Amino acid sequence: MECRTHCGACCIAPSITSPIPGMPHGKPAGMPCVQLDDELRCRLFGRPERPAFCASLRPTADMCGANRDEAIAGLAELERLTRP
Repeated sequence: MECRTHCGACCIAPSITSPIPGMPHGKPAGMPCVQLDDELRCRLFGRPERPAFCASLRPTADMCGANRDEAIAGLAELERLTRP
């Protein structure tokens, strides 16, 4: 499966605890990453500065759902279930 165009759910819904260029302390869940561009694409995709967490995410039907709203809801629920 490939990333859905104009989605960006994985760059918004989960928290990221490692540093991101422009966000040295990571980001909280629900906040868009500063590296998300106007087309909802990652500016760091394929670059070494991209956090390992982000690089580990692979689009799947379970994670992405049938549309962007389902992706955001599913990732937000996963975030809630795995919160320390």
